[in-house]
Amino acid sequence: MVPQNVTPIYLTIGNIPKDVHQKPSHHAQILVGYIPTTKLASMENKSACRHALANLFHGCKQKVLAPIGSVSETGVPMMSRDGVWHRCHPIFAIFIGDYPEQALVTCTFNGWCPKCLVPPGQLGEYMSFPLRTQRSVINTYLSADNDLRKFFRTCHEAKLKPVVHLFWATLPLVNIFISITPDILYQML
Repeated sequence: MVPQNVTPIYLTIGNIPKDVHQKPSHHAQILVGYIPTTKLASMENKSACRHALANLFHGCKQKVLAPIGSVSETGVPMMSRDGVWHRCHPIFAIFIGDYPEQALVTCTFNGWCPKCLVPPGQLGEYMSFPLRTQRSVINTYLSADNDLRKFFRTCHEAKLKPVVHLFWATLPLVNIFISITPDILYQML
């Protein structure tokens, strides 16, 4: 039974055959934690509440994924099904979520594409736009130099949500803009 006011986080491995991972009875995923889903009703300023919720989400994800970051490069011994030990390098490879969750994870605003720089008025047009790059986004966040006003101004100019600690910024081999999967209900033509 899932506790109230939380969202579960599941983990799976990438080389499970489709006929196995699509059946919940095969238990191809494991529950690794919960993220609180509070409304922060005590905060009257709506903008501050949205910023606090985004920062809370990223802070919680950072705590949950911290063990992966520490062993991604060094590896960890794991036994395979046939009893053979292997050195495995777990990485954060894919994020599956609906469009609002994608916007939250990539720190983009609603109405903007979480993968590329297409303006909101041109979504759905058959034109190419440059992809977002993780390095440029991280550099945007780092350019504020601990000045809060400059941080908010820089984020606003880059069309990014002001999130203090991006959970994916320190994970090795991660590009969040490539890692998100399309939401079939809304993003597939």
